[in-house]
Amino acid sequence: MIEILVLYYSRHGATRELARQIARGIERVPGCRARLRTVPAVSALCEATAPTVPDEGAPYVEQADLRACHGLALGSPTRFGNMASAMKYFWDGTTPEWLSGALAGKPAAVFTSTGSLHGGQESTLLSMMLPLMHHGMLLVGIPYTEPALSTTTGGGSPYGASHWAGVEGQHPLAEAERTLAQALGARLAAVAKKLAVD
Repeated sequence: MIEILVLYYSRHGATRELARQIARGIERVPGCRARLRTVPAVSALCEATAPTVPDEGAPYVEQADLRACHGLALGSPTRFGNMASAMKYFWDGTTPEWLSGALAGKPAAVFTSTGSLHGGQESTLLSMMLPLMHHGMLLVGIPYTEPALSTTTGGGSPYGASHWAGVEGQHPLAEAERTLAQALGARLAAVAKKLAVD
């Protein structure tokens, strides 16, 4: 079984919903399974710890999830055109995986959601690619052969899946955004499956 780690951080649920759509796309590919994981929030307090198990949603990611996966879909809400601090904090702690090359040669994709229409979706997707490239991962995007990429009005780009949630989260995922997220998941899984055979 090819296992794809869908790792995300979501504060209000929009990025989590994109993660679920990507997982659906992954599981459309025979022999592939999605593993949903999240990261704990970063506290402004000097000493604060998150509960061992989140109150809701996916379990927290462990370094072993990175080592065991055949591919990775990485998602974060946009924070001033960048990934959220909780996701950045997690990646800052992956030096052992970097040193061992645990992720080198594995495919990866990225996704994001924003509160504002021009809130930095593409720059956030690019910012999430940087640690993945340092880990030697192979980036997978959404090609324009996906018709929804040419018709979406809220989110989606060649860099990855995205969603415009609105400041109050008033915009649910549009049909084109769901389609693109699932297409990205399926493409990532298909690439991981091919690489696992080679």
